[in-house]
Amino acid sequence: MSLILWFNQIGIKDIPIVGGKNASLGEMLRNLTPKGINIPDGFAVTAEAYKYFIKSNNLDEPLRKILSTIDKSNVEDLKNKGKKIRKLMLQAKMPEDLKQAIIKAYQEMEEKYGKDVDVAVRSSATAEDLPDASFAGQQETYLNITGAQRVVEAVQKCFASLFTDRAISYRIDKGFDHFSVYLSAAVQKMVRSDKASSGVMFTLDTESGFRDVVYITGSWGLGEYVVQGTVNPDEFYVFKPTLKQGYRAIISKKLGAKQQKLIYGNSKTPTIGVKTTLQERQNFVLNDEEILTLARWAIEIEDHYGKPMDIEWAKDGDGTTTGTGKLFIVQARPETVHSLKRENFYEVYKLKGKGEVICTGLAIGSKIGQGNSCIIKEPSEIHLFKPGQVLVTDMTDPDWEPIMKIAGAIVTNRGGRTCHAAIVSRELGIPCVVGAGNATEVIKNDEPITVDCSKGEEGRVLKGIIPYEVKRIDLTSLPNTKTKIMMNVGIPEQAFIQGQIPSDGVGLARIEFIISSHIGVHPLALIEYPKLKQQAQNNSKIARIVKEIEKRTPMYEYKPDFYVDKLAQGVAMIGAAFYPKDVIVRFSDFKTNEYAGLIGGWLYEPVESNPMIGWRGASRYYDPKFEPAFALECLAIKKVRDEMGLKNIKVMIPFCRTIEEGIKVIEVMKKYGLKQGEDGLEVYVMCEIPSNVILAEEFAKIFDGFSIGSNDLTQLTLGLDRDSALVSHIYDERNEAVKRLVRQVIETAKKFGRKIGICGQAPSDFPEFAEFLVECGIDSISLIPDTVLKTRLLVAEKEKELKN
Repeated sequence: MSLILWFNQIGIKDIPIVGGKNASLGEMLRNLTPKGINIPDGFAVTAEAYKYFIKSNNLDEPLRKILSTIDKSNVEDLKNKGKKIRKLMLQAKMPEDLKQAIIKAYQEMEEKYGKDVDVAVRSSATAEDLPDASFAGQQETYLNITGAQRVVEAVQKCFASLFTDRAISYRIDKGFDHFSVYLSAAVQKMVRSDKASSGVMFTLDTESGFRDVVYITGSWGLGEYVVQGTVNPDEFYVFKPTLKQGYRAIISKKLGAKQQKLIYGNSKTPTIGVKTTLQERQNFVLNDEEILTLARWAIEIEDHYGKPMDIEWAKDGDGTTTGTGKLFIVQARPETVHSLKRENFYEVYKLKGKGEVICTGLAIGSKIGQGNSCIIKEPSEIHLFKPGQVLVTDMTDPDWEPIMKIAGAIVTNRGGRTCHAAIVSRELGIPCVVGAGNATEVIKNDEPITVDCSKGEEGRVLKGIIPYEVKRIDLTSLPNTKTKIMMNVGIPEQAFIQGQIPSDGVGLARIEFIISSHIGVHPLALIEYPKLKQQAQNNSKIARIVKEIEKRTPMYEYKPDFYVDKLAQGVAMIGAAFYPKDVIVRFSDFKTNEYAGLIGGWLYEPVESNPMIGWRGASRYYDPKFEPAFALECLAIKKVRDEMGLKNIKVMIPFCRTIEEGIKVIEVMKKYGLKQGEDGLEVYVMCEIPSNVILAEEFAKIFDGFSIGSNDLTQLTLGLDRDSALVSHIYDERNEAVKRLVRQVIETAKKFGRKIGICGQAPSDFPEFAEFLVECGIDSISLIPDTVLKTRLLVAEKEKELKN
């Protein structure tokens, strides 16, 4: 009987002996440290030791008696009987030989790391971290444990935690026999992340299940606050395919609030929470090199296990593990939500009405849930929760799981995408909004609410029970088409989900949403920040602009870099979601009134009587007044292609009125590092002005392809303002004049061997217009995501009809 086994003695096959956590640590220590992955050393107190503890204290019969009478659906009964079992376990005596074995092993760690070495004592159940059952957080973990006697006590507490309320409930739900699951304890050298940072990473996107990214979260201090959801952490995405090609493929970085951190305390209180400094809140917990290192390790771990993984990392802040600033992997388990899905259908939730927004946060999942709110502020109030209600609380921990699984939806004030509430709601398939800030204050108790996670990253809590529909689309029977069916995309946060809809790429990636929502500042205001800062001393309006710029860009000394980075990351998220398929990114097409709406925009934008046909598109790019701003767009695209490796990104020029304008813009792009033809860079032009059709032959000589913008082409062909209600009854893309121009430009493009597609609204709105385009022989049709699948079926039928 082995009571103690060191990590280098065990591997993944030893789950029955040392539990999932220990088996995984041993597996990685033995197989992945030779590949450069740092794993802190330690030992396992085995499941045999647990059985010996139970047997020597004659606990088997009393435990069976209590467990046989538990009513899991009765939260109060579960609570009382769970407490009774744990009391029995904690009052029992640790067998002397087992106690001495633990002490001896701990003393060996002292020889390696120094007297009173700090260790984490973690529970490792023999049924946890399985591909079909995570058991995450079901048992206890004890951090910063020093001294042999305290380690023995912590191990006994781990044994008792096999019978936490949530663990009992979870085993019943999963069909595990309480007496077929045993507990081992991991005793592992602590990484001094209390003096640095730590967090969680997944080898897929936790919301969409998109497999081609490593998703990393992190905060200052020990990792418990990230797991529990106490803090809103920093978030990073790294794109696997181009990282493997050697590119620095960090496609997204988001700064979290990180209001608190967990650090070492004393022997009585091993860990304590403290507020972070302003500097800590305004800076990322990892630099780019560290993000890339963790991502490479995550890929190595995923490749070794052959499945998506959920991994905990920590950074050493004082060097006691084996070197200051070193990164370590402290835990790894199979991801158990998306890796189990083998669905051949696509589900879309959509509200059928509108409601007043009470609060917003991060959306977990893409569903909609509703019910009467139940605000619970303390664990002692859990018994008040009724099935089907919406749980509204500050944050959850594993003790809350018995009520979480019967909730209609969940809303928390705090937490990020890898916090406890997010992980459990994903596993349960329940819509959840985390990090809503003040949900427990602004939502009234027992108020009917709707929790909407269907619109991408932002989750909304709405007043009332709002009707919604669920569309379920079978993906197995979709036909192939000669005409490429592409997609119009503009919101990076929705791209990973939309990229899983069968398509041939993106025919129009708009960057206006990225500029307005992720940046929000006029590019020239960022470029002229030093000048504005001087003017702010004597001008209160400009002072407000400067203050807002500083608020959004605390870590950027040179403010235009903020614009380039944010734009590059937004574009990269879309490019990655559809990689390696083409993603055609249209340069900014804001009108003057829209640019004026950005922070500082009024300083740089003229007032036009009709912005729709004014200073927009290509005319801005080469104009000395705007060229420096356009340069930032070019630099962002260059960064996406050259640094992140997303060569599938193509670019498109909107509202290009003349041949001369097209030539000028291509020259300006070249000036800022975007050379047509270099590294496969294609440059398209929007065909949305009658001159583009009339001079299509000349445009074909300077551009690689056309994309028809049916909205503007219709208004300019019919001579009407599409924003005017007075003439809206005339506006119709199906007008014969418009259709003749469309047919003409398709014929010209074909004649000169240029690609031609359409990205305007018409084929999304009118199936007959899509059929007309197929008849004309168009290469691609780009549609809003909602209509991609039904249009593919329509186009397939039309192509079949034309063939016959």
